[in-house]
Order: sequence, then structure tokens, then C-alpha cells
Amino acid sequence: MTEHTSPRIYGSDHDDPDPYTTTPGHTYVELVGGPLDGQLLDVTALTADERTDGALLISDHGVHGPGGRSDYVPRDDDLDRWRWNGDVP
Repeated sequence: MTEHTSPRIYGSDHDDPDPYTTTPGHTYVELVGGPLDGQLLDVTALTADERTDGALLISDHGVHGPGGRSDYVPRDDDLDRWRWNGDVP
């Protein structure tokens, strides 16, 4: 198994040849806890207001299985890290 020095990018395809490479000029937040723990989420296209809302992210490994969503919200003490807030169907 290959060791990676950077986290996986959320939303990268399963057959992506390099799902660990960030895009220069993009802004990422780290997902903390829950089924997407440790992945990076590209928030470049989100406005500042949208970033404060967090995101419901598709997660096949959450409580609700394939098609379920995991709720991630910015941490109060570190806006570059979003904490898991639970899963929804």
C-alpha cells in the first residue's frame, strides 16, 4: 500500500490517478471526524457566507449508507477545519 503525505481530496473519483493533489490557487478546508475525517474539501467556489454554513456532503460510509450525507460545519476556533455534525439521509 502506498503512503501519502497529503490527504485525499473530497469528491475525487475512485479511478483518479492522483486523488491527493491540491490545485494551486484553490482554497481547502480539512474535514474532521465522521466518515470523511482527514479529507480536504475544495471551498474555492463558495462565498464567505456559504462557508459559514458548512456543507452536507455525500458519504457512502455514513450512518445512512450509499446516498446519505454527512454534515460538516466550520469549527468556531479554526475556520480551516470543519467538524462533523452528524449524518442525514
